[in-house]
Amino acid sequence: MNPILQVALDLTELSRAVKIAEEAVAGGADWIEAGTPLVKSEGMAAVRALRAKFPNNNIIADLKTSDTGAVEVEMAAKAGANVVCILANADNAVISDAVRGARLYGVSLMADMMNVADVSARAKELADLGVDIINAHVGIDQQMEGKDPLEILENLGSLGIKVAAAGGLNKDTAPLAVQKGADIVICGASIIKSADITKAASEIRKAIDNPSTAKKSVKTLDEQIFELLSEVSAPNVTDALYRKGAMNGLAASHVPKKMIGRAVTVQTFGGDWSKPVQAIDVCSAGDILVINNDERCDVAPWGELATRSAINKGVAGIVIDGAVRDWDDILTLDIPVFAKSVQPNAGEPKGFGEINAEISCCGQSVKPGDWIIGDKSGVVVIPRERAYEVARRAHEVNKTEIRIREEIRRGGTLGSLSQLLRWEKK
Repeated sequence: MNPILQVALDLTELSRAVKIAEEAVAGGADWIEAGTPLVKSEGMAAVRALRAKFPNNNIIADLKTSDTGAVEVEMAAKAGANVVCILANADNAVISDAVRGARLYGVSLMADMMNVADVSARAKELADLGVDIINAHVGIDQQMEGKDPLEILENLGSLGIKVAAAGGLNKDTAPLAVQKGADIVICGASIIKSADITKAASEIRKAIDNPSTAKKSVKTLDEQIFELLSEVSAPNVTDALYRKGAMNGLAASHVPKKMIGRAVTVQTFGGDWSKPVQAIDVCSAGDILVINNDERCDVAPWGELATRSAINKGVAGIVIDGAVRDWDDILTLDIPVFAKSVQPNAGEPKGFGEINAEISCCGQSVKPGDWIIGDKSGVVVIPRERAYEVARRAHEVNKTEIRIREEIRRGGTLGSLSQLLRWEKK
C-alpha cells in the first residue's frame, strides 16, 4: 500500500488555504490538514470549509490539544474532521479523555511527538492508551535549528499502529521518511509555498511512491548554510532576523554578483592600509573582508591593487566602513565591493589596528566568522552562532514570497492576500 500524502495548510487565511488545497489534491495529496495557524485564525470554520470542499478526503484538525481532550475532539469531529491531533506530552488524563472522545465520535487520534524527550517509551505508552497515529514531528522553530524528524522515526521502534512524519519534509527527504517506516508523510511549506502547488505535490507523491532509491545528502554545516543563503536575498535575511542585521550608509557599491561568506574583520585608523592588506593573506577562499576605517571617509584604506590581491586569494567580497579609491578600476573587477564613499586620498601603511577582532561596521557589530550576505539591496550580518537557523528562516521567508508572487501574478494584490485590515494591531 502506498504511503499517504498529507498536506499541512499552515496558513492564516482560509480562502488561500482552500485554493492551495485544491491544487495539492490535484497533484496527489490524500489527506488535508487544517494546520494549527489556520485553526487558530479561523477556528472550526476552517475544518467545516475543508470538509464541504473535499467530501472524499480525510480532513485533519491539527489542534495540538493539551487539555480538555474530549471537548476539543468533539468540536473537530462535529466540524467534519476525520483525524484530530493532540500533543503527545499532554498528561495521560488528557490523552485518555481524548481517546474516549475519538471513539464516541468515530474519528482517529494522532499524537504529535514534538518536544517528547523519550520518544520510544512515550510512543509505546500512547499506543497502549489507544492513540491511533504517532506523528514523528519536528516543529518549525526546531527545524530552523537543524532538528530532523528522521531521527525521531529511527527511535520509535515497532508500535503496531500507523506512524506519520512531519517537519520540513520535501521531495528529497520525504522518501527517506518512508524508508524509515512512515505510513503518512506530512508536507507543509514544500507544497503550500510553491509557485506551482500541483507540481510540488506531484513530485513528492512520485518520490514517496518509489522511495527505494532516495539517499540522504551529506554536507557540512557550512555547505548547508552557503547553499541556503545562495537561494535568498539580503532582504529575506533581515526579515529572518526580524528587521535587524542590515548595515547602513554604504553609498558606494559594486555588486557584479551576490556576496556570501564568513567575515575576516579588520580595525584600522585614518586610512592606514597596512592591516587591511595584511588581512588579505589571512583570508581563506570564500571569506569576506570587513574593514572599519574608524568611520573616516576622507582617506581610503583600500583600492584597486588590494582588490586584485583579494581576488587572487579567493576573497568573496569587501565591505568598508569608510572610503575606497580607484573606483573606476574596481568597477571592472568581478568582486563585490561596498563602502561608505569614494575618495582618492590614500593613507600611510603604519600598521595601526588589528585583524580578526570584534569590530563595528556601518552600525553593526561584526565578529570573526560571522556570516555576511550582500546584494544590490545592501549588506546584512548574521551572527555565526545563529547562522544555520537564520539561513533556514530566510529560506522560509523566500518560499512565502514565491507563493505570494504567484498569487499576485494571478491578479491578487499584496494587501488583499495578506488581509492587512483584518490583522491591523488594535
